[in-house]
Amino acid sequence: MDSDEIWRQIDHERMGLADLLAGLSAEQWSTRTLCGGWTVRDVAAHITQSHWAPVRFAIPALRSGFRFNAMMDQLARGDRRTPDEIVAAMRSMPGCRRRPPGTTELDPLMDMLVHGQDIAVPLGVERVMPVEAAAAVSNRLWHMRFPFNPRRRFAGIRLVATDVENFALGDGRLVEAPIREIVMAFANRPTAIVSPE
Repeated sequence: MDSDEIWRQIDHERMGLADLLAGLSAEQWSTRTLCGGWTVRDVAAHITQSHWAPVRFAIPALRSGFRFNAMMDQLARGDRRTPDEIVAAMRSMPGCRRRPPGTTELDPLMDMLVHGQDIAVPLGVERVMPVEAAAAVSNRLWHMRFPFNPRRRFAGIRLVATDVENFALGDGRLVEAPIREIVMAFANRPTAIVSPE
């Protein structure tokens, strides 16, 4: 995928998730997701916070002792916007290519694919993960040490996608799965793929 295609896919995922969120009830907004005990509202708020100017993270970074996960948790749980405001913020994101410092353009795509499933799965909503985008994100995740480090967790396993031609990562015992399951396993979410740890 080239840069323009990655951003087109990111924008498509943003609009699709905004549409899903706009139709949720208050109870559904409070549903626990696959993401670290966060609710649907917390995850949705977190996604839109990626568009904040870097200066907005300075004080939260200090308060959290520069611990990334703690800062993200405080920001998401402490976001006081209403669901309508969060949906509006997400709808305003397409077309913007801002991303946090130190990340690649695959990182916002990864966020959209993984967090979209974090929200959809507990709600019982089928949310398709485009296979080409998922393959690119799997490769990105595989080479990241923080925060998931799948190469360490899946050492001794060769993961082969059943729905992407010539896609395989790792060495060792063969495990075959749809690319969506591989993405979610690499992102340390519950799937049918179990790491050998």
